[in-house]
Amino acid sequence: MDIKRILPLAVLFVLLIVLVVLFFSAGDEQPPLRDPVSAPDDPGEVPAAARQTRTVSLFFLSEDDLLLHPEEREIYTHEQTIFEAKQTIEELVRGSSNGAVASVPSGTRLREMYITRDGVAYVDFSRELKDNHSSGTSAEMATVFAIVNTLTTNFKSIKRVFILIAGNERETLNGHIDLTRPLLPRLDLIAN
Repeated sequence: MDIKRILPLAVLFVLLIVLVVLFFSAGDEQPPLRDPVSAPDDPGEVPAAARQTRTVSLFFLSEDDLLLHPEEREIYTHEQTIFEAKQTIEELVRGSSNGAVASVPSGTRLREMYITRDGVAYVDFSRELKDNHSSGTSAEMATVFAIVNTLTTNFKSIKRVFILIAGNERETLNGHIDLTRPLLPRLDLIAN
């Protein structure tokens, strides 16, 4: 064969290899569960003095009973629910300021949150939510429904909550509460 026939075939072969490598390496990234309308990346800079606040209720476990007790906090208001919801969960992760039992294990971080148009909040926590969690049905129920109830009672647009850990779905947190589907609030777990 002469060089004029081999050269185009060699170029096509190299191009094919490059395309195959690009195709398979791009498949490692998972698309975000984000609703592009409700989850922009930056709320914009607003001077602290000009920002308004609103009160939200967070839920923590009491040492006296197995119920979730509300604790009020102030968060900055924003025209988009996602920013207020993220602030609320970050406050829940910080723990109680009134001495109640922490609902979320120490070291846990909110990685990301998305809200779909049909009212499902996807809340992605760091591995510490599972790794640092104490065992037992009551502890797991308190953690899961402190998160669910905090979001659904403070934000009318959030109807159900899907909990993710390190970007992945889990069957349970520690073997007790089914996390394979979005959860509805359990208002019966809230103290009067």
